[in-house]
Amino acid sequence: MNSRRIRLPIHEATLILVIVIAYLVLNGTSSGTLLSEAAFIGLLGYLSLSIVIGFSQLTVLAVGQLNLAVGPMGGTVCAVAAVLMAKYQLPVPIALIILIVLAVALGAVNGLLVNLTELNSFIITLATMTVFVGVQYGLVGTSTVSSYSAALKGFGSTNIGGVPLVFLGVLLFAGALSVFYRKTRLGRRSLATGANSQGAFLLGIVNKRSVLVAHTLSGLCVGVAALLVMTSASGINRSVGGDWLLLSFAAPIIGGIALSGGRAPVLGTLLAATLLRLIDVARSTYALDPSWVNFVIGGVVLVTVALSELRRRTADRRVRIG
Repeated sequence: MNSRRIRLPIHEATLILVIVIAYLVLNGTSSGTLLSEAAFIGLLGYLSLSIVIGFSQLTVLAVGQLNLAVGPMGGTVCAVAAVLMAKYQLPVPIALIILIVLAVALGAVNGLLVNLTELNSFIITLATMTVFVGVQYGLVGTSTVSSYSAALKGFGSTNIGGVPLVFLGVLLFAGALSVFYRKTRLGRRSLATGANSQGAFLLGIVNKRSVLVAHTLSGLCVGVAALLVMTSASGINRSVGGDWLLLSFAAPIIGGIALSGGRAPVLGTLLAATLLRLIDVARSTYALDPSWVNFVIGGVVLVTVALSELRRRTADRRVRIG
């Protein structure tokens, strides 16, 4: 009787190995503090945000697009929700629904602008990024909005058996995203657009629809990330989202995505976000200069992109020879 085996791709398996080694090294050099319940809960809590930020870029990279506005989008919707709760006393559930709907709408606006103008998504999202930065500053200014639900701000630390509820929610979200790309027609068509837009068009796929779906999904991921911020931050100010951009690219790129599109490595992005989070833990544990950490992450991203491009060119050369 033949049994079906689940084979883990070599890239994801390598990331898992590196993560395990890095965690053991960090734990050993920090006298075992990473194994404490409080440290573990904190690690998974911050990791949840990193994963979803990576997904916000993954969805657009999968169709060969970019979204430079992920951080300001997240900061804007956080500011809107915080002001609605603190200033206008809007109930928490309604404010959070508005947060998600607004994030999805902002993502859809990016997609519509790309389709209508037919400009590169780099230009469009660079422009909307500037607009969102201004809106965020207009909402909170130089102050911090913190007088909203204390229960909401403390929800991020709620856990079951030492595992934060928000982390379990993010795992479910990752599973749903993976099913979307693997099992649904819309997801597969989006990947087909990213892999070869001309070929997808000849097959009857509406590429503009795929672009709109990708940016709308990116907005949804930004909304989920903003929701996680609301459940863990002590307050919302203009700095929220300011450090999301590098992480949003680093996680999917290290996770194995192709910049030309056609792939959506959800598991790889999740694992890469975990590795990046451990690097951040190492920075705080060893009191490293943050600029050097960003230098290392940027270097890893460049090397990953270079190796990916080398593999692509090698594969194309073999196809031509064959």
